[in-house]
Amino acid sequence: MGLFTDRTIKDGKTGLPIWFMRQAGRYHAHYQNIRKSSDFMTMCKTPDLATEITMGPINEFDFDAAILFSDLLFPLEQLGLGLSYHTGPPTLTVKLDTLDKVNGLKKTEEATPFYQFQGDALTKIRAELPNNKTLLGFVGAPFTLYSYAVEGSHTGNLTPSKLGFYDGRFEAFMEKLLPELITNMKIQAKAGADAICLFDTAVGECGFQDFINYPIKYLKIVTKEFKKDFPNTRLVYYSKLTHMNYLQAIEDENIDVLGIDWRHDLNNALNILGKDYYVQGNLDPSHLFLPWNILRTKWDELFSSIENNVNISKSILGLGHGVLQFTPQENVKNSIQHVHDNFLY
Repeated sequence: MGLFTDRTIKDGKTGLPIWFMRQAGRYHAHYQNIRKSSDFMTMCKTPDLATEITMGPINEFDFDAAILFSDLLFPLEQLGLGLSYHTGPPTLTVKLDTLDKVNGLKKTEEATPFYQFQGDALTKIRAELPNNKTLLGFVGAPFTLYSYAVEGSHTGNLTPSKLGFYDGRFEAFMEKLLPELITNMKIQAKAGADAICLFDTAVGECGFQDFINYPIKYLKIVTKEFKKDFPNTRLVYYSKLTHMNYLQAIEDENIDVLGIDWRHDLNNALNILGKDYYVQGNLDPSHLFLPWNILRTKWDELFSSIENNVNISKSILGLGHGVLQFTPQENVKNSIQHVHDNFLY
């Protein structure tokens, strides 16, 4: 499919590829050393630093994919919501609690120059990345960006965000967001990303019918418009807390990979979704804190559940979400080595 095209071959067998969300992040000493002399926004927006951070876990742990070190909230900065990381967690000076606030949003800059820092970083990463590694860009999916713009976080039941489906805020924000988001994705693809991930970590709070009528309706606009210009760049959609009937109902021919969280049975997901998508996931990130002998068993159980699956070639191994802070680095290293050495079909 053009994604993980040169996976490990051993004894005539193919090795399952593996990468982690947030694999370049706070758990990693390489990242922490850079962080000592640079703030988060500077690290994201300085291509040399973003490249160095992105390549750290590739060089040390040998993941099969590099994912751009950046943040998914930058479209909110571009749209004038006053994004800041000065206190640590991201904050906004504007929250979209009324339709008038949505209608009053003004871009701080056109999308093409604004997102060029990501394009420049991806170009640099592509030049350093071995040819047998996949390069991933990423953005926030429409609903997740919207809910942060309304709430300032993704915690709780997101009632204000869900009410915005019915008072005009969601659709008004989509009109402003989608052209900028699509341009952002195209800049990443043009700079060399093999695939673009759309992360939808908040959408699982939506009821099923709302999920279909609002987030997925607009997600399909994004994927369709993107593929018009980049038909060979793969799209990965990850959603958290979404049940299987949600994933089945997406029915988007422009999405190539569905990421699933650890609440799904991976074998069942491959049986149901493997006809139409690659399936990515889904070890519980908390299991990376276990002693290695137990963690190794968790990985083996995951592989044993799918090794005889007719769709095993559609599996991309990883976590059900991102690497957590304070995760033992040795467990990350051992996990990648164990998968590469043993998870063959």
